[in-house]
Amino acid sequence: MQSDPKDWIALSLLPGVGTVTLGKLYYAGRNPAQLLAHFPETLKPEQRALLIAYQNRQGKLYEQVCNTLEELASLGAQILLPASPDYPPLLKEAHDHPILLFAKGNLQALQLPIVAIVGSRKASTAGLRHAYQFSKALSASGCVVASGLALGIDGAAHQAAVDLQKPTVAVMGTGSDQVYPSRHRPLAESILEHQGVLLTELLPGSGPLAPHFPRRNRIISGLSAGVLVVEAALKSGSLITARQALNQDREVFALPGAIDHPGSRGSNALIREGATLVQTADEMISELSSLLGVWGAERSEPQENNQNFNLIDRYPILEFIEFTSTSLEEVFLNSGIPMAELQSHWLSLS
Repeated sequence: MQSDPKDWIALSLLPGVGTVTLGKLYYAGRNPAQLLAHFPETLKPEQRALLIAYQNRQGKLYEQVCNTLEELASLGAQILLPASPDYPPLLKEAHDHPILLFAKGNLQALQLPIVAIVGSRKASTAGLRHAYQFSKALSASGCVVASGLALGIDGAAHQAAVDLQKPTVAVMGTGSDQVYPSRHRPLAESILEHQGVLLTELLPGSGPLAPHFPRRNRIISGLSAGVLVVEAALKSGSLITARQALNQDREVFALPGAIDHPGSRGSNALIREGATLVQTADEMISELSSLLGVWGAERSEPQENNQNFNLIDRYPILEFIEFTSTSLEEVFLNSGIPMAELQSHWLSLS
């Protein structure tokens, strides 16, 4: 289907047109010219007036579209429609895929095997360690790790790929002009420096509003052959992502956790509901390679049991912190690290 992206931006800005309606219009081929010529009765008076002016390159809607295109160009963001060759292939198969995507970075990364890692923003130190380990092993094995650029598990997953100088896909709950949380701006820049992608369906100017994140989550799962939930509470965005993945016929994996740890209850519930329990990245790779036909014998050795990876190099006390609550005194007794040095590391992790 040959389409002009600016027409679909115009329709997305039209009052009363949401993501579902935009999808129906796109696949019916009803761009602004088609609507005005053949289906004027489907338009409300305000919509019809805006589209007539737009077709004449006049009016508020036309100005909004022009401003959006200019801003996207200044940001270096490219527009992807489902018919675009760079549109993520698995995402296109999802029934609820977005019509418009805005991407900054290396679009070729969207064509590689993608696996999502998601979890709690308030992750335990062990959860952060597991996210980092799994992401590092999966990235070294030839797949691209996707996540949501949030604090906690998302950030650890992206950081592992960046530290390996591998691409990673960050799906944002904002427009391309913003990074949320702002403290992840350096991480977002590193993702682009290492051939990754910043991806969103939201127009520039869209802030981190609550309704944006479930929409972001369906893109994370839709992009991916499988979704790994590292830690999640019973009511969390990570569980939403996992259940969207199931609705999109994706594989869902979960790490088991301690029964008295609130951050494990969602992951454990997913396992009880049928998610695949995994304890090593090799288990995930084995499951996914049969689906994707990738990751041959040449892949790099996984790092699950190697404690000398970058995150622990950076924060040595992580090696002595258990999955359950751990006091500073317990770390002092287990590690032998001087208390003054421990306190410095402890503050850097807070």
